[in-house]
Amino acid sequence: MTMQENTPRSTAIASPLIWLLRLEGLAVTVISVLLYAQVHARTGASWMLFGVLWLAPDLSALAYLAGPRWGARGYNAIHSYLLPSAMVVLALALPRAALLPYALIWFNHIGVDRFLGFGLKYSTGFGMTHLTRLGK
Repeated sequence: MTMQENTPRSTAIASPLIWLLRLEGLAVTVISVLLYAQVHARTGASWMLFGVLWLAPDLSALAYLAGPRWGARGYNAIHSYLLPSAMVVLALALPRAALLPYALIWFNHIGVDRFLGFGLKYSTGFGMTHLTRLGK
């Protein structure tokens, strides 16, 4: 099975599944902002920090300067829930509560991206995602 066979052929075919994944993104968005509000109330984590760092994960798109394969790898590494989840585990296990606001900002960014349809990328190009084909 080639990478091409693994890419979605039509969003119309899997429309209910796509919407389920996008609603999961909305759930992560809402939960992460509510948890951030709790962290803010308890620790004084700055909402300005939230705003300033919110776009930071998109810097991973710079990996596309090395080509689509490396671009997809870099983008997907940062836009997967794995690294912010590991950050939460570290924050709770060490304990390093100061890491929680960063992890929640990261979760929020990914959740909003998923809700808007910006999914994980295939190496065939930036516009091919696990949620849809972006652009024309």
